Amino acid sequence: MIRPIMRRTTILTTPRKLWPGKYYCSNSTGVGRPSKSSVKTRTATVLKYIWMGSFTSSVKIDNEDSQDRDLNFDSQATSQQLLDYCRTHNDQCPHSQLIKRTFQTIPHDSASVQGDSVRVFQWNVLSQALGQNNDKFDCCPLEALEWKRRRCHMLEEIVRHNPDVICLQEVDHFDFLSRALATQSYSGLFVPKPDSPCVYIKDNNGPDGCAIFYKNNRFDLLEKHDKILQVWTVHSNQVTLLLILKDKCTGQELCVTTTHLKARKGALLSTLRNEQGKDLLQFISSYAGDRPTIICGDFNAEPTEPVYSTMCSCPDLPLDSAYKVSGLEPPYTSWKIRGGEGEVMHTIDYMFYSKNKLTVSSLLNMPIERDIGENRVPSMSYPSDHFSLVSDFYFNKISKDSE
Repeated sequence: MIRPIMRRTTILTTPRKLWPGKYYCSNSTGVGRPSKSSVKTRTATVLKYIWMGSFTSSVKIDNEDSQDRDLNFDSQATSQQLLDYCRTHNDQCPHSQLIKRTFQTIPHDSASVQGDSVRVFQWNVLSQALGQNNDKFDCCPLEALEWKRRRCHMLEEIVRHNPDVICLQEVDHFDFLSRALATQSYSGLFVPKPDSPCVYIKDNNGPDGCAIFYKNNRFDLLEKHDKILQVWTVHSNQVTLLLILKDKCTGQELCVTTTHLKARKGALLSTLRNEQGKDLLQFISSYAGDRPTIICGDFNAEPTEPVYSTMCSCPDLPLDSAYKVSGLEPPYTSWKIRGGEGEVMHTIDYMFYSKNKLTVSSLLNMPIERDIGENRVPSMSYPSDHFSLVSDFYFNKISKDSE
């Protein structure tokens, strides 16, 4: 079994250089030191999988987030006025209706919870640069991938649910979201991937990454932390963002984290995601303390993968999946058709929460197949290849025995 122990590893890209640390090989016969050439080959292979962010044959194109300067938002706009304004700047094609969504109520003991619920929204919004130029959505009409159409639908999908906290991945138009959502009393923070594949695409709008927005008329921001996730002490191309929020009225504090783990199938990639999950939990545990915690993200892993079990079995941070409280995880959170890959329907997005400190009271259902349409998503009626997840959480009452 190959076992990498990498120290002080530097990964440079464009052109990419790999500087490996120590590498040991163990097997049933004992521990041996492989040859230098063997170390180089194996280390380069592992690091390639760990990093694997950019298009290594492409030239990096550094652009700033500036493609939405045509919009000047009214700071006093209602949510409807905001959406109407965006639609007037969509000169690509007429506006179409978003896919219908419904909520389900989760039975719970109202006597065991306190205060107002907190609505949390989770969504991989689909990077514009990747979605339009790289992801090969062969069954999606080209006009549905135009940014001026997508940004209207993206904003509508968020504001129609009126969340208190918003966790997003693959954000490469943070300026647009930040200025638009500011009109609805949201503040936001963003952390880019260190080697975003977006910046290797012509006419990109800067790197993609993770973002969290919160209602600033309900919460104060106490702390903000971010991290490049590591695999065997090596920096990967995935990031996480963590906020500590405090309810202005009750003083209740909440730890909210978002992340986007490595994509692609295979046993090695599954192992790498699990290592990222371990690093994520260690990072969160160092800041969450006793606070109720919610972790939202695109984990790129089915519930059968090790990282799912890792997230739900941390002794220092007892977590459960919000959508699993209804019985099972949804049958899909992403349903797409891509060239070379075919039709893919899988559950890879999650909202993990402190099961001893929070109670789920409602969930946004996945849309049904008839409403999604035969060409799946993205489409004229939905801007991403992932469906949003929304959950209402109550804070559990603290018993006198636990005080």
